[in-house]
Amino acid sequence: MDLPRKLSELVGADAVLTAPADLAPYLTDHRRLYQGAAAAIVLPRSTEQVARVVAFCNQVRIPVVPQGGNTGYVGGATPMDSTAIVLAMGHMNRIRAVDAANFALIAEAGCTLAAVQDAAMEADRLFPLRLGSEGSCQIGGNLATNAGGTAVLRYGMMRELTFGLEAVLADGSVISSLSPLAKDNTGYDLTRLLIGSEGTLGVITAACLKLFPRPRATATAWVAISSPSAAIELLARLRAASNERLTTLELVPQVALQLVVQHIAAARDPGLAASPWYLLIELTSGHTEDLDSLLTQLLASASEQGLVTDAAIASNAAQRENFWRLRESVPEAQRKAGGSLKHDISVPVASLPRFIEAGSQLVARIAPEGFLVAYGHAGDGNLHFNVNQRAGTDLTAFAAREAPLKRAVHDLVAQYGGSFSAEHGIGRLKVDELRRYAQPPELAAMHRIKQALDPHGIMNPGKVL
Repeated sequence: MDLPRKLSELVGADAVLTAPADLAPYLTDHRRLYQGAAAAIVLPRSTEQVARVVAFCNQVRIPVVPQGGNTGYVGGATPMDSTAIVLAMGHMNRIRAVDAANFALIAEAGCTLAAVQDAAMEADRLFPLRLGSEGSCQIGGNLATNAGGTAVLRYGMMRELTFGLEAVLADGSVISSLSPLAKDNTGYDLTRLLIGSEGTLGVITAACLKLFPRPRATATAWVAISSPSAAIELLARLRAASNERLTTLELVPQVALQLVVQHIAAARDPGLAASPWYLLIELTSGHTEDLDSLLTQLLASASEQGLVTDAAIASNAAQRENFWRLRESVPEAQRKAGGSLKHDISVPVASLPRFIEAGSQLVARIAPEGFLVAYGHAGDGNLHFNVNQRAGTDLTAFAAREAPLKRAVHDLVAQYGGSFSAEHGIGRLKVDELRRYAQPPELAAMHRIKQALDPHGIMNPGKVL
């Protein structure tokens, strides 16, 4: 079969790539953990084209790998089979509608997150998902992985930010539910099933997203604390006193701050007294109000109680931007500092301090060539529990610690009733982990769902299950 010719008949010759140089950018994942292979890259421009391509692939049993901005951390968008096609969704990048009255926006899957944020702001609304990769990650990928980010504490993950979806199933049929309905109990919730399914059940082509009032006031602080326990106590106090204005509470250890200041040229130390731990805290409000004064009062009270040892509240946009840069640049700083072993975990919020203490002991015992860099979304219990290589140690010896450390950390997460994949998904990297930690009836149900919706197994094979 002349696959390029057939695909060109379905979508046009200019939307089919087969030259090795054209394929290459789509075959390696963001972290360069996997080098894939594919027969062709298809660049659809409409849902109808996606449906035609998927129906054809289902008929002739060709694997289909949906790919957005390719910014994932678990190899979920990397093709594994040289017979596969990659559906690269970047040309489906229209904002179809903005419905300010219903606080809704319809975006195609190839829209970048930043484009969606901008469209919402133009309508005097907010789309609150915030990620470090927002300029390149795409809404389809955000939906496929149920993305989280730094505002989950207030707004939730993508499942909570979505009214409905348009998607192409494995047989080429199209389901569409793009109405901004707050209540809809008509049968199974296919939207929530497809969100987080990582392209294994169908291809998301568009979504009706939830918008919120645009913030009229913001207060941002960089806060020194003595321990994660102080962070959790402060979280409870802030939530109680701020009446849902608390949007972000990010935990950053001193070692992460030092890495960022050392390796990120634009980053500036906030100038607080040295402390083992810091928090990035942000309050927002849809009303015009003095949140700086409110946050100052709350932090002063916490200081009197011994929960805060020092704090700086951003007095202008540049200072606020620097505070955010200090937090969002941690992954880049880690990469520049050397090898890193990564774990994307979550535990119940109140358990974070005990988990960090126990996990620190595991790192010291199992990976002495490394040091712990545990940072992230303390407000919702999600930590990037990473370990960086110590200067002067052997990289090979350090890398050899990855498997035993991963097992120990994930077993510890399970003991605390947590998740080994809080927001990055399963993809290819964590398939074995899902098999190990999922309850057998739960895993069996997932397999039955996969079989029902994709009986020939063409949708992103080798991922999740």
